[in-house]
Amino acid sequence: MASELQPPSPEALAALLDWYVANDVDVAIEEEAVNRLVARAAEEIAPEPTPRPMPPVFDAAPRAQPSLPIATARTPEAEVLAAREAAASAPTLEALRDALGRFEGCALKTTAKSLVFAQGNPNARVVLVGDPPGRDEDLQGEPFSGAAGPLVDRMLAAIGLSRAEVHLANIVPWRPPGNRAPTPQETAVCRPFLDRQIELVDPDYLICLGPMAAKELLPTTEGLLRIRGQWFPYDTGRRRIRAMATLHPSYLLLQPLQKRLVWRDLLALRAALDEKNA
Repeated sequence: MASELQPPSPEALAALLDWYVANDVDVAIEEEAVNRLVARAAEEIAPEPTPRPMPPVFDAAPRAQPSLPIATARTPEAEVLAAREAAASAPTLEALRDALGRFEGCALKTTAKSLVFAQGNPNARVVLVGDPPGRDEDLQGEPFSGAAGPLVDRMLAAIGLSRAEVHLANIVPWRPPGNRAPTPQETAVCRPFLDRQIELVDPDYLICLGPMAAKELLPTTEGLLRIRGQWFPYDTGRRRIRAMATLHPSYLLLQPLQKRLVWRDLLALRAALDEKNA
């Protein structure tokens, strides 16, 4: 009975590999034998290819190519200046919205789905400016149309107001990607449009909803919880009005106990409205 073949030992395989290296073996055995000496001989006796004739060379100077204009990006200062000019030239809110739609100086426009400009009464006594638009606002193109929208409606109703009676806006009209805070440059280039928007509405009171709106519009560096409920002066471009900051409705959804603070601020707004009516 023939003995079964045993696989080679590791020592035998190592010795075989050393033999391959010593004899310059670099190709494994194929299915069919190949006489590589014949192929090499054919290469040695093959005639050299006939060189292709070179094209004639002309001494005439090449024609000058027309120069193309080089696109240069405007500096941040130039973008802000362009925003001021565009905003100042808008005589109405509708024209201002059109100017924003044509404006290309803010990078937020390239990532947002829609322009979130305004909602409500164009001649309102109260303007509410919130932090940047979120996902729902970006999809629908209206301020406070997301989860915080119903809470805004209830807040207004608590002091006898409705969404149709006030004017709603955001600190920037496009949603920053990932709901991040807008950069100082993005806020600066959008600010002329917001200032012009408030000027055209010409309200009696300005309410900043959230820390970013308060930081941008109010003359203070204090935190929101320190300044909420206090009146500050705000120059609309036509006259000086009273401005106040309070907590953003989205924050109240996460911290319901803080609604008591906002209720006090809303009562202060209601009292100011009634005092002016008296």
